[in-house]
Amino acid sequence: MAVDRRQLLTGAAACCVAGALPRPAGAAPLTATLGRDASQYGVRPNSPDDQTKALQRAIDDAARAQTPLALPPGVYRSGPLSLPNGAQLIGVRGATRLLFNGGRSLFESQGGNAIELSGLTLDGAQIKLPQRRGLVHCQQGRELRIAQCTIANSGGNGIWLDNIAGDVSDNSFGNIATTGIVSFDAQGLIVARNSILGTNDNGIEILRSAIGDDGTQVLDNRIEDIKAGPGGSGQYGNAINAFRAGNVIVRGNRIRNCDYSAVRGNSASNIQITGNSVSSVREVALYSEFAFEGAVIAGNTVDGAAVGVSVCNFNEGGRLSVVQGNLIRNLKPKRPIGTAPDDDAGIGIYVEADTAVTGNVIENAPSFGIVAGWGQYLRDVAITGNVIRNAFVGIGVSVASGAGTALVGNNVISDTPRGAVVGLDHARPVTPDLALPGAAKFSQVVLGSNAAR
Repeated sequence: MAVDRRQLLTGAAACCVAGALPRPAGAAPLTATLGRDASQYGVRPNSPDDQTKALQRAIDDAARAQTPLALPPGVYRSGPLSLPNGAQLIGVRGATRLLFNGGRSLFESQGGNAIELSGLTLDGAQIKLPQRRGLVHCQQGRELRIAQCTIANSGGNGIWLDNIAGDVSDNSFGNIATTGIVSFDAQGLIVARNSILGTNDNGIEILRSAIGDDGTQVLDNRIEDIKAGPGGSGQYGNAINAFRAGNVIVRGNRIRNCDYSAVRGNSASNIQITGNSVSSVREVALYSEFAFEGAVIAGNTVDGAAVGVSVCNFNEGGRLSVVQGNLIRNLKPKRPIGTAPDDDAGIGIYVEADTAVTGNVIENAPSFGIVAGWGQYLRDVAITGNVIRNAFVGIGVSVASGAGTALVGNNVISDTPRGAVVGLDHARPVTPDLALPGAAKFSQVVLGSNAAR
């Protein structure tokens, strides 16, 4: 049989590759390619005995040698484990499980750098943790990496970070007694692509002990079923809560079914809340409040909330924002029990000072499509190029004594029985529809051309 040149070359290449590959008698253990095998230190998977001492010895020795420690599949029963500088633990996703026996935390580090946990299932066994503790608890470290882990049944927080720089990504959290991820005084942190389902306080908290720059990036997480277990008026029940943390970016998250807010920035200057998908939250969906300067809330979708967007507390110094390109619909007529009794609901967007509200689409708002100002707390607001459909009042603007100026122009407003543009005394409409020909004029309200019907 004739063999052409192409067949000859293909066959020769195949023979060379086959000859280069070893022919092991059996499959090499996974740990051979990952680092030291924990079983070398007497660690026994699926043993009914406590493995804490053997695990700690293995962790310490591997860290000193600057090599990863591989945990083969199985269940490891353990109490508290300390992570020294350079500790790296690698498991088989969904198959390597550490079952907590009790103590302050399952994993703890203090001042350790270049620590990594990956491919592990950490089961807290619903054992109650002390306050302000996580199943994983890390303080004052750099280059932390927690990836592709499952953290479940924690009797406190899932992960607690204090003064940490690093990356917490691609993890799943379930049945967490308080909050999934807590960060205090971050030094450069990314929290990305995590799945947090079912917590009793908040989903993710980005906090600082005093107002200052933080810069944490909270990106592309899925956060659902967040309860306000301890009660309160908004401290709990939020998917993402930034407190005193400046320059935080909250982008691309999918958030559903929260007792309070999807994203709450409290005294968090220069916060960016962009491109998030929010549904079925029961208070303000996207919030920037209290002592902040600078907020960008843009490109989000909100379907189901008491208020879509609120940028407020000019009385506390809250000011300077852009609210642009959001789609907000199906607002609820009431806020949860526990909020202030004078807090309105059924509002698409609420703003107060030094703000541009532009290019938003709002539909089905039982009270107001957009509100500008609360009594005297109104200054330099532009409301332009928005579409408002099916709201009791299209746009409400404070005309109370001492209120500043709002520009209302080039909006499309339809199906608003109480009026397209109405003057307010706090929450109460006090004027006829100012968009009608011949309506009274107020110095606070500068009307441009609006398409109203």
